[in-house]
Amino acid sequence: MTQHLAAPSTGTSADAPGHRTGWWQDAVIYQVYPRSFADGNGDGMGDLAGVTARLPYLRDLGVDAVWLSPFYASPQADAGYDVADYRAIDPMFGTLLDADALIRDAHELGLRIIVDLVPNHSSDRHEWFRRALAEGPGSALRDRYHFRPGKGTDGELPPNDWESIFGGPAWTRTTDPDGTPGDWYLHLFAPEQPDFNWEHPAVADEFRSILRFWLDMGVDGFRVDVAHGLVKAEGLPDLGTHDQLKLLGNDVMPFFDQDGVHAVYRSWRTILDEYPDAMGPEGPSSEGRRRATGGRILVAEAWTPTVERTANYVRPDEMHQAFNFQYLATAWDAQALREVIDTSLNAMRPVGAPTTWVLSNHDVTRHATRFANPPGLGTQIRTAGDRELGLRRARAATLLMLALPGSAYVYQGEELGLPDVTELPDEARQDPSFFRAEGQDGFRDGCRVPIPWTREGSSHGFGTGGSWLPQPAGWGELSIEAQTGVAGSTLELYRSAIAARRAHPGLGAGTAVEWLDAPEGLLIFARPGFVCTVNTTDTAVRIPVRGTVLLSSAPVTTDGAEIELPADTTVWWTV
Repeated sequence: MTQHLAAPSTGTSADAPGHRTGWWQDAVIYQVYPRSFADGNGDGMGDLAGVTARLPYLRDLGVDAVWLSPFYASPQADAGYDVADYRAIDPMFGTLLDADALIRDAHELGLRIIVDLVPNHSSDRHEWFRRALAEGPGSALRDRYHFRPGKGTDGELPPNDWESIFGGPAWTRTTDPDGTPGDWYLHLFAPEQPDFNWEHPAVADEFRSILRFWLDMGVDGFRVDVAHGLVKAEGLPDLGTHDQLKLLGNDVMPFFDQDGVHAVYRSWRTILDEYPDAMGPEGPSSEGRRRATGGRILVAEAWTPTVERTANYVRPDEMHQAFNFQYLATAWDAQALREVIDTSLNAMRPVGAPTTWVLSNHDVTRHATRFANPPGLGTQIRTAGDRELGLRRARAATLLMLALPGSAYVYQGEELGLPDVTELPDEARQDPSFFRAEGQDGFRDGCRVPIPWTREGSSHGFGTGGSWLPQPAGWGELSIEAQTGVAGSTLELYRSAIAARRAHPGLGAGTAVEWLDAPEGLLIFARPGFVCTVNTTDTAVRIPVRGTVLLSSAPVTTDGAEIELPADTTVWWTV
């Protein structure tokens, strides 16, 4: 059968969850993109009330925490990553009372809440920036951003050669209050997202206050957007090259991964360590909150040239976790996967931080579609590829990810095996980078289409008023309703895998795997009382039985002492 869940072996291990020092060491964290998860008021846009109503589903899925993409007050120039007020909820998502209800209900269900924090830049509608423009040259508020005079005879050229991640120059020229051309301001992303100047003490003070505001609300942590971007090289030097996007992830840039960012996060860590665990060791009771400390976490979104540099963000006095983008970008290839797993574990071990594993998120093509296409196309892909192949590999990749030591992230809808929606018409697009002449491919909308809850309905249960991005034909057959309780469905595979991961003493937290001999194209590794076998090739391979089948991503059959491991399949064993 496709999935077989055996009773877990008994025993203890230094890798076992019971030996962890914090809940995040082996947590499975579910990313909710609020626009596309559930619509509570029927306006076609997901909201906090919709998320709250669906929390029991996430509890039943078995995840430990929910990470919410931004819901702050925002003009939505970049889907909420342009924040106008960090202490207010955008009306499209609800109110602060809705946020409070979500946090409280989540805790009652045993779920923790992680919120997005966007400290690299604000919206151009932020009160500081609006006043800086209105007051003109000499305004003290301009020092909280990067305003600079332009180059050239009349200041008509940008201050340096930096390029926006969304394409074009990273600078926009202002108009002074008298109508004449003025200084330029820096924006590493859209022009509506001016970068903060983190050398200014008021910026640091403001974000320490923002942290306390949300910690007092009861959130369990923060995912820090563009954590590598806050500090810029002194003097804002020219990079000296064009096509700078091609260098991202390969070199330390004057605007990314500067060593000065680490002082910021050391300061933040002291604040989080002051707060008691919002849920306490025994759950969300007030008594538990009084007893426990140190349960709030910081998670870095840090694009760095190497995993070793990523490890700098999770040293003992800084953040608790950092996204492992090197793993996300690795092809479905046994040798490449083994190398990135080893590199990741080796980099995190010296700093005592858990390695994280992630296959999809709101910025990349879903892995069911990436793996449906030939390797080497990057993380934003425009073609659907072989859907059957992509789903088979995605299921196998999920079991591999959940078998690795550390913490795992699940992006909403991947538990349904959702592909990217590659056939969205241009007129439906809303990704800001899609409308710029250069920069990112601008196809992030494909992974943001609202997820299906039911087979039927105007938006397959997302809400009563349609959906802000069109859902494709056949979406209902991938819905939660269609897959719940169905043996062999991707949803039931995820539920079984997360439950087995929590129950098995050899899974979850840890720092290492033991690699075993394997034929070319296969991965075989052991953890205490557990073995994982992965076939990344396109043909079945016969291998020795490793114990009792705990779970498999595709149907497997044993023949005495051997098993035929199908193409693109992962099997978990108890030993």
